[in-house]
Amino acid sequence: MRVYLFIAAIAGGATFLLTPLIRHLAIQIGAVGKVRARDVHTIPTPRMGGLAMMLGFAVAMLFASHIPFVSGLFQNNHQAWVVLAGAVAICLLGMADDLWDLDWMLKMAGQLLIAVFVAWGGLQIISLPIGSLFAASPTLSIAITAFLIVVSINAVNFVDGLDGLASGIVAIGGIAFAIYSYIIARSSPSYASMATLIDVAMVGICVGFILHNWHPAKLFMGDSGSMLLGYLITCASIIMTGRLDPASIHTSIYLPVFMPILLPVLVLFLPVLDMCMAIVRRLRKGQSPMHPDRMHLHHRMLKIGHSVQGAVLILWGWAALISFGSIMILFFPARFVAIGFAMAVVLLTVATMYPYLKHRIPELRAENARLEAARRAAAAGGPKASDGDGDGASAGVGTGDKAGVSD
Repeated sequence: MRVYLFIAAIAGGATFLLTPLIRHLAIQIGAVGKVRARDVHTIPTPRMGGLAMMLGFAVAMLFASHIPFVSGLFQNNHQAWVVLAGAVAICLLGMADDLWDLDWMLKMAGQLLIAVFVAWGGLQIISLPIGSLFAASPTLSIAITAFLIVVSINAVNFVDGLDGLASGIVAIGGIAFAIYSYIIARSSPSYASMATLIDVAMVGICVGFILHNWHPAKLFMGDSGSMLLGYLITCASIIMTGRLDPASIHTSIYLPVFMPILLPVLVLFLPVLDMCMAIVRRLRKGQSPMHPDRMHLHHRMLKIGHSVQGAVLILWGWAALISFGSIMILFFPARFVAIGFAMAVVLLTVATMYPYLKHRIPELRAENARLEAARRAAAAGGPKASDGDGDGASAGVGTGDKAGVSD
């Protein structure tokens, strides 16, 4: 465990130190995001922070390759280098988008090519738990792997709308999954795990970048960062879950993963949910799935009254609940986990809706007070109508009619 913490510290420290240099480079080459109608920030801010994150990840992986505890992971196969090559490629594609705003179809084509390259290089899901475990054909394995990578890349890209949001959500999912993969690795002759190694390095670069990206951000990660994070967390999940054999792992450990094809959705539940909602919303309007708008989850949080920091912290809370909820059954009985999960849902729901309720409850009270005053006025006006006063009678009838309508 200490080795993994050391690798995470190296990744975080390298990213933290390199980010100011990348920020200066971004300004020099013009990678500065213009303020768009859907943006939350109000001043042009440099992006391309993903380059610092990719360099931090590369430094951590190179250090790890010389650490005795995990060096065997680099010697026995070339999987680590395939992941690193894919990280460099996806980051370069994101940098191109940060600089020139690539067409979404061109960008997705690049994502798909990189995903296929990585899958062809050996990073594949080779078995699927559908009914019973069965061996998938090489073509199907590559197709499923590439699909998962592309979906996760775009899911993180969709949710990257507030300072620190995407990196925080990915870091939380990475911590939860690193714990799980570490537990799985303890059942093997060697505790070393490539999935855990990638996860801890990814968590490190997220933390190192958040220190510069917290609101108000000095630098945005841009597509070079969001695409990189979606790629890395999916690679880690594929490396571990794509090769799990339920016969060799106790059911109580295997079940929390559910199935390999759903694991990226679990650890990236909020980004995937946001992406699915956006696609459905845009298609219903006859728009492109990539058409920008201000209806993402983070936009809705701001609309109901949260500050940027508050919205980010609450969305982090939801991400932590979903990510850690799946691994808690490794340590506690399922009924206790369910009770704790339900309590956390209630607390987070209250926190999420509090700004809306804070403003809405006084409005409802004022509205009820007006209705009560109208009823009292109607009740007071009724007897006057029977006094034989024509004006009073007509007023009473009018008030009664209005009261009846409002009821």
